[in-house]
Amino acid sequence: MLKDILLPRRRMSMQRRGLHTAVVEGIPATIIGNLLGGPLLTAYLLYLGAKSDAIGAALAIPAFANLVQLVIAFYMHRFENRRLYVLMFSLVHRILWVATGLIPFWVPESYWVAAYIGMFTVSFICAQSAGVLWTSLVADMVPAQVRGRYFGIRNTIHWAVASLCLLIGGQILNRMPEGSGFVVLYVICAAATVWNGIELFRYPNLPLERSIETSKWKMLKKPLGDRTYLFATLFLATFILIQNIAVPLFSYVMLDIVKLNYTWVTVITTIQMIVMMFSYYYWGNLNSKFATRTLLRWALPIIAFACLLWSGMELLPTILVLVIVHCVLGIGIGGYNLLAFNFIIGDTPKSERPMYIAVFSALTGITGFIGPLLGGWIYKRLEDSPYWVQSYGISMFTGALLLVMALAIGPTVLKGEK
Repeated sequence: MLKDILLPRRRMSMQRRGLHTAVVEGIPATIIGNLLGGPLLTAYLLYLGAKSDAIGAALAIPAFANLVQLVIAFYMHRFENRRLYVLMFSLVHRILWVATGLIPFWVPESYWVAAYIGMFTVSFICAQSAGVLWTSLVADMVPAQVRGRYFGIRNTIHWAVASLCLLIGGQILNRMPEGSGFVVLYVICAAATVWNGIELFRYPNLPLERSIETSKWKMLKKPLGDRTYLFATLFLATFILIQNIAVPLFSYVMLDIVKLNYTWVTVITTIQMIVMMFSYYYWGNLNSKFATRTLLRWALPIIAFACLLWSGMELLPTILVLVIVHCVLGIGIGGYNLLAFNFIIGDTPKSERPMYIAVFSALTGITGFIGPLLGGWIYKRLEDSPYWVQSYGISMFTGALLLVMALAIGPTVLKGEK
């Protein structure tokens, strides 16, 4: 499998070239996502003057933008040239995101945060528009029998790149004046955007299998009428809502409450990515032996434990606890990301897959949007509370609730395969 992915393009069949392109195209996308996202996004927002509520709002935007996938799914028949539209939407997304680096030069200081949130919103609406088309295209491109292993290897490669980028990004910010450091990061991402556009053009333009339904309402009723799929999706959406109260704000807590410097935050997050990188490979191999929903039942309690482990700060050194937290989180999130993706492309009928993907993305997007907003609001309201509440209390209580959900409800709604 790894040999097939890494062979030079000229020696490949069309299908293998497509699999190779999906790996290579993801590398510049990963560079951009990790130099401008994650803890470095939080760092840039703090540089622009954002508070916890604004940071929570910004972190919620990618999930909220998932709602646009419903619109794309309704009109999927108009996007027969999926490669073209993936290219267009993806480039607009990345160009706009990179353009947020110009805000300190072009926008009055009092509007910096508002301008960022506005540009970030439009950028991720385009990203999610591309997402449903890309997922549909790649699902058709990757043979079902190797899907788990392929995405496990692909994600392992990308998270290796992500880990390296995050370490380099943190060092750039630490060793240079803050403003100059962000300029360097944005210049690197501008170059990566050009590379990504070239790779996106190399995707095969596979024919689109149309839905057998002609009515938009009947198209929507397919996933909504699939009780097994819908209950699992509603459960995962609720889990994400509660999870996102705490997990997306881990970087904010480390930077603004625990007062770690950029180096420690990026090192800790990089450790998480390295663990996630290896976990993708093993989750992918497990997925060839066990049902996707069974593995999801195993992954969700791990995420809950990661949140609970913040309470260890009461007894152990903070850095040690945060490293352990992010190692456990890497295993759990790695499993969830891979398995949720395989759930929506593997447990769904091919002709109706875009609508299934869109419904999953819309429901998890709504709750994923509410979670960071609620988390940012809670941190804002509790900014005068005892240190333990702000530093680990919110994460600990969130983890306890997630664990109850994962162990009490998860086995019922995630049992069996379709």
